[in-house]
Amino acid sequence: MEEKKQTQEQTVQETAVDRNQLIVRTSIIGILANVFLAAFKAVVGLISHSIAVTLDAVNNLSDALSSVITIAGTKLANKLPDKKHPYGHGRAEYLSAMIVAAIVLFAGLTSANESVKKIIHPVKADYSSVSLVIIASAVIVKIVLGQYVKRQGKKANSGALIASGADALFDAILSASVLASAVIYLTTGVSLEAYVGVVISLFIIKSGIEMMMDTVNDIIGRRYDPQETKKIKEILTMLPEVRGAYDLIINNYGPDKNLASVHLELPDTMTVDQVDALTRKVERQVYRETGVILTAVGVYSYNTTDEKAAQIRNEVQHIVMEHDWVLQMHGFYLEAEKKHIRLDVVLSFEIEPHEGLEILHTELKEAFPEYSFLLTPDVDITDV
Repeated sequence: MEEKKQTQEQTVQETAVDRNQLIVRTSIIGILANVFLAAFKAVVGLISHSIAVTLDAVNNLSDALSSVITIAGTKLANKLPDKKHPYGHGRAEYLSAMIVAAIVLFAGLTSANESVKKIIHPVKADYSSVSLVIIASAVIVKIVLGQYVKRQGKKANSGALIASGADALFDAILSASVLASAVIYLTTGVSLEAYVGVVISLFIIKSGIEMMMDTVNDIIGRRYDPQETKKIKEILTMLPEVRGAYDLIINNYGPDKNLASVHLELPDTMTVDQVDALTRKVERQVYRETGVILTAVGVYSYNTTDEKAAQIRNEVQHIVMEHDWVLQMHGFYLEAEKKHIRLDVVLSFEIEPHEGLEILHTELKEAFPEYSFLLTPDVDITDV
C-alpha cells in the first residue's frame, strides 16, 4: 500500500515537472518569434510611416511580454505548498493570466488612441516590395506559431497558452488586413492605414476584455465540467454497495489541481470498517482515472429491511419533485421507532433555500402528520 502511494506521488510530481517544462519551452519559442516579428515590423512601420504596421509591431511586443509573464506565473504556481499556503500556489497562474489580459487591454487602448490621431492628422505611407514581403511572412509565421502554441496549451492544460495561441492566430488575420490595406494603397492610392489601425485596436481591446473575464471566472469559481463530474459519479457508483453519489463539490487550486468532497449512499447494514475500506478504494480509483483528489467522503444510509420505508420514500419523492425548482432528492432515511425522516433536496437558484424548505416541509407534514422531518438544502454546484 505504501509503495503504491509513493508511486502515485512520484507520478504526480513527474507530471507537474513535464507540464512546467512544456509551458516554459513553448513560451520561450513564443517570445523569440514575437520579438523577431516586432523588430522587423517596427522597422517597416517607421520607414514606411505606416501606423497600422507599427501598431502590429506593438501587438507582437505585448505578446512577447505576455509569454514572459506566463513563464513567471507557471514557475510561481509550481512552488511547493508551505505553512501559509497549504493548498499550493497553483492559482498564481490565474493572476498571471489577469496581468496578461491587462497588458493586452492597455495595448489595445493605446493603439486606438494613436490610430485616431493618425485619422485626424494623416501621414502618407510609403511601402516598398521588401516591406510587403516582411508583412506577408509575418502572417505565415503567426499562423504556424498560433497553431503550435494552442496545441501545446491543450496538451499542458494551460489556459494562458491556449489563449496565446488563439491570440496569435487572430494576429495573423490582423496582419493580413494590414497587408491588404497596403496593397489597396499601392494599387488605388486610397489610404486605409489609420482606419485599419482602429479596427486592429478594437479587436485587441475585445480580446483583452474576454481574457480578463475568463480569468475572473476562474478566480471566482466556475461550474466544473459536466462531463468530468459525470465520469467521477460513474466511477463511484460502479461499486455494488454504492446506490448513489451526491453533493460532489470540486474546489480548484490551479490547473490540474482539484480537491473534492462527495456523499455516498450506502446500505444501513455496512459496518464502519467496511465503509472505511470502501472510501479508501474510491479515493484511489477517482484519482487514478481523473486526477481529482477526494479529500472527504461522507455517507448517507438507506433502509434495506423496511418495506414501508421504501413506499414512503416513493411518496415523499413524488411530492418533492412536483416542484420545478427541486432538481434532486437524495439521502432519504426513515427511523421507524422515532417516526423521523431525514432527506436532502437540491434546489435551483430560482428560489431562496429557506422559502423552498418551508414549502416542502408544509406539504410533507400535511401528507405524513405522524412523522417529523429534517430537510437539508443542497446547492446546485455540479450537474446532478
